[in-house]
Amino acid sequence: MHIDLNADLGESFGAYSIGDDAGLLKSVTSASVAAGFHGGDPTVLRATIRLAKSYGVGVGAHPGFPDLLGFGRRELHVTPSEAEDLVLYQVAAVAGVAAAEGVRLQHVKPHGALYNMAVRDRTLAVAIVRAVAAIDSSLVIFGPPGSELLRAARESGIEVAAEGFADRAYRADGSLAPRSQAGAVIHEP
Repeated sequence: MHIDLNADLGESFGAYSIGDDAGLLKSVTSASVAAGFHGGDPTVLRATIRLAKSYGVGVGAHPGFPDLLGFGRRELHVTPSEAEDLVLYQVAAVAGVAAAEGVRLQHVKPHGALYNMAVRDRTLAVAIVRAVAAIDSSLVIFGPPGSELLRAARESGIEVAAEGFADRAYRADGSLAPRSQAGAVIHEP
């Protein structure tokens, strides 16, 4: 078994600074870099990839819904084709910037509501997998164990990484506790 410590990075944008990317990069083995729809911007994307490269940290794309105001955490109901296009566009952007920096993209981890919806929505999961496969079928897809997302990826021959969150509480069924619930976010994992 291989354990990868992953963090979501590159979520600052414009004049807004979010998180301590440099600090986190000292402790993780891979970074899921915001692709611009829920957080991040072109300058932050490039700087984050450069920083990850300097620390020897693997880089992945972190696509989300086009919901900057809600930080990608609000459910948007899109068609499978729209979902595929959203993911394709964002993964291509991260892969392109990574390539320009001499870094090979290694994984894709959907963000926020897109991730949580793909856990249970087979059609959405398949659309995400199609987009990833269209870019590079050797990319690893991150998702929770037993999810539709990982099931769809495996069925398509795409490698998966089952993940857990050290900083989040879980429900009895294994799903993430909603952030609106007291104690859902653990501040000292």
